[in-house]
Amino acid sequence: MRFRRILVPMMFVLLAISALAQKRRAVGISPQVSNGLPWPNSVTITTDATYRYVKSNGIPDHAPGAFPNAHNPNTIAPQNYSFRMPLNAQIAASPTAITNQILAGVAFNGVPFDPGTAEYWHNNMLSGWHYEALGGGVDLGVDANNAHVQPTGAYHYHAMPNGLITLLHKGQALTQVGWMADGFPLYARYGATDPYSATSAVRVMKSSWRVKSGTRPGGPGGTYDGTFEQDWEYVPGLGDLDACNGRIGRNPDGTITYQYYVTDDYPWIPRCTMGTVDATFRRGR
Repeated sequence: MRFRRILVPMMFVLLAISALAQKRRAVGISPQVSNGLPWPNSVTITTDATYRYVKSNGIPDHAPGAFPNAHNPNTIAPQNYSFRMPLNAQIAASPTAITNQILAGVAFNGVPFDPGTAEYWHNNMLSGWHYEALGGGVDLGVDANNAHVQPTGAYHYHAMPNGLITLLHKGQALTQVGWMADGFPLYARYGATDPYSATSAVRVMKSSWRVKSGTRPGGPGGTYDGTFEQDWEYVPGLGDLDACNGRIGRNPDGTITYQYYVTDDYPWIPRCTMGTVDATFRRGR
């Protein structure tokens, strides 16, 4: 009986150690803070030998803006997200465009990055003119975190996740905020001047996209001004990053991989992935 009394507690200790080994919270997340909502942020990040898994309720860990508001009639509500991405992400033969059917990525707090909108010129998807959330053509009620809410209650980021960045307390440093849908890391604003150096100074990353010159050939007409997705063009070498708003560089853990960046300029959140999008990021799967 004495042996049995010793054995049972030891079994619980071993199970607890095993569980902790399998469950790994994203590094750098601040302790839970009040977000001013009826629900707390809930996210678990685990790994196995092949994949990273992110399960969340989609509720931010920072205070969002007021929803509903004058330009967004929707109320934040818990979701049931379950994302998967490879631990050893690989560059694919060709990029994958982030369309309205794909969530671009997920933040450490479990909130998705979703750069597209449902708004088109004259409400016509076939028009070929797709409004940008931050292009100035339509007011979608985006808050100070560059986020707003879908009719389903899903809170999501369209650009720099300012509240999350504040909670990470990194300052002017290489700051990972999550992962893209192919598993490569997603950083915000700052990147190393020398992408392969672990000690290089950092600076604000600039995209290689710009507003086209001239006037639109049809549709809404007028001068290109950034209102529509089709107003923008990629110019290789214009900035620090490629068409998918990324580059190859050294991560804080010493590995060298492809890296994505959320930038202060268009496209804000990457509009394509260099790796293969996991099916869990596709809507209606």
